[in-house]
Amino acid sequence: MSQATNTIPFSRPTTPTPPGLQIGFVGLGSMGYFMARNLAKGRPADAAPLLVYNRTASKAERLVQEVGAGSAKMAVSLEQLVNACDVVVTNLANDVVVELYYGEFAKALKAAPPTKPKIFVEASTVYPTVISTIHKVITSFPNCHLVGSPVFGRPPMADAAKLIVVLSGDYHSRKQIAHLLVPAMGRKAMDLGDDVTKAHTLKLIGNSMILGMMELVGEVFTLGQKSGVGQKPVLDLIKDLMPAPPLVKYAEIMASDSFDGSDGFSMDGGIKDANHMRRLANDLNAPAPMIDIAHQHMLTTRALHGAQKAAGMSKYDVVDWSALIAGSRAAAGLDPFDSGDYRVELEN
Repeated sequence: MSQATNTIPFSRPTTPTPPGLQIGFVGLGSMGYFMARNLAKGRPADAAPLLVYNRTASKAERLVQEVGAGSAKMAVSLEQLVNACDVVVTNLANDVVVELYYGEFAKALKAAPPTKPKIFVEASTVYPTVISTIHKVITSFPNCHLVGSPVFGRPPMADAAKLIVVLSGDYHSRKQIAHLLVPAMGRKAMDLGDDVTKAHTLKLIGNSMILGMMELVGEVFTLGQKSGVGQKPVLDLIKDLMPAPPLVKYAEIMASDSFDGSDGFSMDGGIKDANHMRRLANDLNAPAPMIDIAHQHMLTTRALHGAQKAAGMSKYDVVDWSALIAGSRAAAGLDPFDSGDYRVELEN
């Protein structure tokens, strides 16, 4: 069985990708920049240069400079990008921004209704009802489809094109998008079916797994430090008993006090996602106490970090969401961000 068959749950589309396919990408944040860059490099050979838009134009300029004008170009406006593109991928900060941008897309589509198929691919982490809302907006225009396509992976995985891409929505559209994004942007595609909200629902469930895992790791490291066993034996045990890459990565971040969120996932973003997870649990009457505890520790961590920043004592301007261990440490009477002699020095 070929690698493509293993990683993409769809056969190749019977209709070949039309020559000159124009793909657009909106949102060049810590994840979006790498996703767009890899898509620019890995797009179909006969596709046009990727058209990119970002509110801060310097990021789009940087991307074009990195990949070259033959692989990417800047859009001067959202209207230009929507009108020009056959496929529009969005990776934005939060629900409010997603709804705002799709409102702008709707204005462009109303002014110039498309005469050929146009697929919008929403890759942000948002609440599933947001997907329902923008799906109604987009599909109210002729020839327009929406595919829900959030991704799993930290920025380094986005950089290496190793993301897991989850897809739901119109069958033919998600089939085309799966082959467009994998392997250019990710290592695997998961198919969640025709209900466009299901991919983003799985995204919240998956993030709940990761957040619950981090909460548990933070608690056992705190126990290790308070007991005098230390963090290194606990980290070694995690690697031996539960060697899942995400678990090990976050455990290493915590044990080494490496909480810089500028190249990871910020605490504010983590709290936003945790609120979505708790809302999903509430809406479905499915209690998730581990997520509630993790959320409390994240709020504590944000407060502690904010106080340190105000006093000019913070090592980092932005902390990673894995810094939630600070909540456990503080509750145990320990320094929240510095494990001192118990800090684990990682090998490069």
